[in-house]
Amino acid sequence: MENYAVEMLHITKRFPGIIANDDITLQLKKGEIHALLGENGAGKSTLMSVLFGMYQAEEGIIKKDGVEVKINNPNDANTLGIGMVHQHFKLVECFSVLDNIILGVENTKNGMLQRGEAREKVLALSERYGLRVNPEALIEDISVGMQQRTEILKMLYRDNEILIFDEPTAVLTPQEIEELLQIMKNLAAEGKSILFISHKLNEIMSVADRCTVLRKGKYIGTVDIAATSKAELSRMMVGRDVEFAVSKDEAKPGDVVLEVENLTVASKISKKNAVSNVSFQVRAGEIVCIAGIDGNGQTELVYGISGLEPTMGGNVRLLGQDITHAPIRKRSVSGMSHIPEDRHKHGLVLDYTLEDNMILQRYFEPEFTNKFGFLRRKNIRTYAERLIEAYDVRSGQGPITVSRAMSGGNQQKAIIAREIDKDPQLLIAVQPTRGLDVGAIEFVHKQIVAQRDAGKAVLLVSLELDEVMTVSDRILVMYEGEIVGELDPKNTTVEELGLYMAGARKEG
Repeated sequence: MENYAVEMLHITKRFPGIIANDDITLQLKKGEIHALLGENGAGKSTLMSVLFGMYQAEEGIIKKDGVEVKINNPNDANTLGIGMVHQHFKLVECFSVLDNIILGVENTKNGMLQRGEAREKVLALSERYGLRVNPEALIEDISVGMQQRTEILKMLYRDNEILIFDEPTAVLTPQEIEELLQIMKNLAAEGKSILFISHKLNEIMSVADRCTVLRKGKYIGTVDIAATSKAELSRMMVGRDVEFAVSKDEAKPGDVVLEVENLTVASKISKKNAVSNVSFQVRAGEIVCIAGIDGNGQTELVYGISGLEPTMGGNVRLLGQDITHAPIRKRSVSGMSHIPEDRHKHGLVLDYTLEDNMILQRYFEPEFTNKFGFLRRKNIRTYAERLIEAYDVRSGQGPITVSRAMSGGNQQKAIIAREIDKDPQLLIAVQPTRGLDVGAIEFVHKQIVAQRDAGKAVLLVSLELDEVMTVSDRILVMYEGEIVGELDPKNTTVEELGLYMAGARKEG
């Protein structure tokens, strides 16, 4: 008899218009790291939300240590020793790290919060598991990586034995990812049992013991990682062979589309400017990639070009027209599209339907608004349905699905569909494949290359070194707010690129 920490047997969970989990069985052994793999919208997060008590399954049972249990809410899950780090963190931004960790399990004496004891326990846990945090720092002031460590410490503070990580690396830098995977190995070595939702095959191959694959809400199979390959996992996940290499012809650069000259953008977190005197051009028919370790000014550079933040100095020209101080709509109608870094903050109105999000920057066009100012609902529906089909955006109720209810990957696909379909002269794509599965990444890369081949200029910003090396025609490396190198991906190596990114090498 196998010794399982958790068993989810024949779980079925339905939402309006969709069976998110269709008779799924998942068995987690004690002390193992068990990966849960699947396409965007395959039902991975839903299954884990059932285990954590956020949803109730219509069919099936859950067993803990061989005994059937009922989990009606997250408090029940915590009582059973089950903790979860969500894809989109559940933290109170104006609270400190320490206050977030102890929230809901506060220790009081004579009505007074015992913060000193709690602080000591948090520091001891952070030391033991290599989770360096400042307990007094406010959540709103710390990096995404630090916020994730806070979420992990929340689980450990509650003495959880079963740890669920939902897409934990989607918003981390490569260095933070390496650290997190090591932390997970340390936790498993201590006897914790870990469920790890991911669609990054390299991470699964390096950290997991076993992997269960879901596809369109159904169970495909469970494999031992030592006896499988990336190709086999991707085949199980998407039902076909996936091209990992980006196939593209030689670039044929044309006229200058974007010209950035001596651009300077202020920093919100330090006195030093986030972007200092940056100049470069992007031509029609080429993909220029801004590479760098996260936090070296890439975000602020894009904000300055796209109009999300004011600039301190310098000029931005689009097709020869000065747009340095132009409103965002003017940039949009002048031929700029922007796939933003933060899809929730700048990409979608989460409480709008999918169809309304698809026309956010075009609703005023005659196709979507009549001469009396009323929306042409039938046209909007038809347009949204066309994009949903072309980009395989999966949702329970199609165009009328509220965007908040969709998986992160399908939210991303909706934004990409909207921005590319505007037929821009300049496509700014920031982390376009963040949170996407291998099949969707392959599709998005083909779309970006197709834009280039159609004579459009593409400015790509990516933290994924594989993406930087395979998709771009030219690489500009940013370090501490400046461009320190221009590289040709055909004549450089990942190691050389890494040296520029770390500031160890700089062009004269």
